[in-house]
Amino acid sequence: MSTFVERVPRKFEQVTVDEAGINTAEFLDAARGVVMLFDELGSAAFVAVKSDISGNIDKVQAKYDTDKAAFSTLEKIVLAEAGTKDRKATQGLLWLKRGLEFTAQGLCRSLSNTAEELADSFKQAYEVTLKPLHGFVVRAVFNVAMAACPYRKTFYEKLGGDNEAVFKGLEVWVTALQKQLKQLDDFYKKGAYDKGL
Repeated sequence: MSTFVERVPRKFEQVTVDEAGINTAEFLDAARGVVMLFDELGSAAFVAVKSDISGNIDKVQAKYDTDKAAFSTLEKIVLAEAGTKDRKATQGLLWLKRGLEFTAQGLCRSLSNTAEELADSFKQAYEVTLKPLHGFVVRAVFNVAMAACPYRKTFYEKLGGDNEAVFKGLEVWVTALQKQLKQLDDFYKKGAYDKGL
């Protein structure tokens, strides 16, 4: 049986990052793997989370598809939209980044706290990532989703087994994701590209 990380379209550690920035097509392929992760959680409660992440991937993809050479990196997309009225891809990338930060933190907590149930890991991740940005209604939706998390053992079995190979693969995947998210976070902060979004 293959592990979850072996089944994703692209691993985050395979995304090209160079002086120009983070490769757009590769990053979006890797982000689609996060949507697959929510499928592994197996609850209809995660439909809103999956839809949000997928919708933001689509916004960035739509911009990229208009000129793949000009928008070869995520940073180039944001720079092109800076100072314009149409910042749909910049906003989509910002919210995609936030959703991925939530997921990465939840997985990191789960991997480092082996006695903690998945619901607790993701609740704590939500508290420090998305909750401060959400209103009352969205918070309620996320609380329902967190309560619907499968048991830790069941989740890791779906990912390929409760074993060292699965944990190691996830650690490498999440570490690469976090490094890319930090780069995007620093980029947004430095240019104040999140202002007004």
